[in-house]
Amino acid sequence: MKISTRLKADLILLLVAAVWGGGFSAQRMASEHLGPFMFNAARLALGALLLLPFALRAGGLRKSQWGLTAAAGTMLFAASAFQQAGVSTTTAGNAGFLTGLYVVFTPMLLSLVWRRRIAPAVWAAAGLSVVGIYLLSTAGRFVPNAGDALVLVGAVFWALHVIIVGRAAESLPVIPFAVGQYGVAAALNLVISLFIERGQLGGLLPAFGPILYTGIFSIAVGFTLQVMAQRHAPPTDAAIILSTEAVFAALFGFLILSERLTPFQLVGCVFIMGAILLAQVGSPTPAPAESTPPA
Repeated sequence: MKISTRLKADLILLLVAAVWGGGFSAQRMASEHLGPFMFNAARLALGALLLLPFALRAGGLRKSQWGLTAAAGTMLFAASAFQQAGVSTTTAGNAGFLTGLYVVFTPMLLSLVWRRRIAPAVWAAAGLSVVGIYLLSTAGRFVPNAGDALVLVGAVFWALHVIIVGRAAESLPVIPFAVGQYGVAAALNLVISLFIERGQLGGLLPAFGPILYTGIFSIAVGFTLQVMAQRHAPPTDAAIILSTEAVFAALFGFLILSERLTPFQLVGCVFIMGAILLAQVGSPTPAPAESTPPA
């Protein structure tokens, strides 16, 4: 049986979520040696350098295409920056749940700002996903903390990033766009790190393993595959499927860090997977992107 283009895109997004979920364990290891901004700068720069030869071979970006690329890079930087700033004064569970709200913010912004009609089933799937993320991240116990507002702002930027990537994927060449957004985000992270983080260079070598893993897989592979998949998957689809990152993070936490899942968290995993199935039923298939995007 021939697999539809949209199903292939959704399966790629599921792979991306698995790769990102595995990156959480690496990020925790890196946090023992590096501040978040230097870590992000290093792994984003590595991802950009790995793909740079392919981007140059593809012809790079035209001047008119840099606006959307810079916007994506800025959203990527802002989302991770607010998330990291909030994590320092809240719990990991709260941060996971509040970040997951981008699943709802994505259709909300598309509806309010871009005037897109969102199918009722997609709203239902987004809501079901949020319930699942809540149960998975907090095990049913949410206690407000000081950093929650910052993480919530970060979730808005994650939603904007998904939307901008969706727009860029319609016409921009994938690899040059990917390298461009990584470069912008890496530069912004480096500038902030030099201002507010001290003595970071000595931590690069001890954190080399996590930087290598996340630079190759989370950045060069994960975010690039996201762009490719979003040429054929609606942003709402992408947000809901990428929310399974929390499921894979819990799975890898169990396998690598010996963390345990409560019954509430297992139910949350089921809800998130159910949301994906509901989104497939209720979300229309987008028109196919150009087979050969402009260089």
